[in-house]
Amino acid sequence: MEADVQREDGILVVAGRRLEYAWWRPHAAFRDGREAAAVVLLHEGLGCLALWRDFPVQLARHTGHPVLAYSRYGYGRSDPPERPYDPGFMHDEARRALPELLAQFGIGQPLLVGHSDGASIALIFGGTWPERPKAVVALAPHLFVEPLTVESIAAARARFADTDLQQRMQRYHIDPAATFGAWADVWLSEPFAQWNIEREVAKLDCPVLAIQGVDDQYGTLRQVERIAELHPDTRVVALSDCRHSPHLDQPEVVLRHIREFTEQVAPAMSAWRNFN
Repeated sequence: MEADVQREDGILVVAGRRLEYAWWRPHAAFRDGREAAAVVLLHEGLGCLALWRDFPVQLARHTGHPVLAYSRYGYGRSDPPERPYDPGFMHDEARRALPELLAQFGIGQPLLVGHSDGASIALIFGGTWPERPKAVVALAPHLFVEPLTVESIAAARARFADTDLQQRMQRYHIDPAATFGAWADVWLSEPFAQWNIEREVAKLDCPVLAIQGVDDQYGTLRQVERIAELHPDTRVVALSDCRHSPHLDQPEVVLRHIREFTEQVAPAMSAWRNFN
């Protein structure tokens, strides 16, 4: 951990569930006793706090903003799922758990950075409360269900049964079988085929940065293109040699785009940006 970024880890109860979280606070994010706008990270469908790897601390360093990440219910070291997800699980997260979490941390207008399912949750939140987010960064978002997504999740379910994927997930999740099953089962269910958040995206009232890998195995560029069609204040970035995790496949490029974006929509202390 860099000496100029302070990390805090903890557990809090949101909607009756224990969630793990971590803060990364750059020292220079404070100005006149006030902290710069908080970046809140929302992980992918099989992600968690730990699987962001070093992206949060690098994001704090590059932008000068404090960064909050947490494992959603059913992921990481947060409480495991008690029942299967239904097709509204991302709406539930955006409209119930996320607002309570933000309230507990006193975050009024977050900079939301979401990946995959987390990006969809960020977009739903922004469409539900257009006055709330300062901006949304959507990494490989889902607006609707594509055949490619279904095929890739079905292939992942086969790998979970036939390879060591469950053992590898054990390092990050309390109950990897429950975590994987809840995610895969809902995405592959017949009712979920009609899932769509275009209505919510059309109601956004904040700048959006949408980043997608050209080689994304879980979605096509049509996802980010559709955001721009529905919401004109959108900047689309298509990355070559990049699959479903732009922040891991092309970290420096993604950090640069997010830094430039946040400088425009929510500038932090300029003196902080002393990295190479």
